[in-house]
Amino acid sequence: MSQHTILISVGSNIEREHYTRQSIIALKKHFQDVSLSSVYESEAVGFNGSPFYNLVAKANTSLSIEHVCETLKNIERDNGRVHTDKKFCARTLDLDLLTYDDTVTRSPVVLPREEICHNAFVLWPLAELVPNSIHPETQQTYAHMWASFDKQKQRLWPVDFTWS
Repeated sequence: MSQHTILISVGSNIEREHYTRQSIIALKKHFQDVSLSSVYESEAVGFNGSPFYNLVAKANTSLSIEHVCETLKNIERDNGRVHTDKKFCARTLDLDLLTYDDTVTRSPVVLPREEICHNAFVLWPLAELVPNSIHPETQQTYAHMWASFDKQKQRLWPVDFTWS
């Protein structure tokens, strides 16, 4: 079975310390070689809500894109996430597949995920975790993309996070 490298964004703004920890336990159970960016705190984007904790995880898997997405949704549900039609809302856990190797696709999910280019809470952790990796569409490194990102658009700061 061939191994694929995946990047996953992790976010939480309900009992965020608890659910951030739980997400990593679950990711390590389902995927191999999990590595993590620092944890960042950001203001809610798109709605008035309490601040989020965000990070990016890198992992390896032999699962297909569909099965990775299904696994992420199951982890969210197992951690009390209620999926609604509202795109912007408070959540216990939000896990999004950002990239799957260098795949560019629109189905079964948009990859690379468009928010990489638009959200500081995704791009800064990516630039930290995989600075020299190349975005499959822009053909720029995440470090370069972060360096040229308008940092006035969204407030974001690293937090001292204790994993145990």
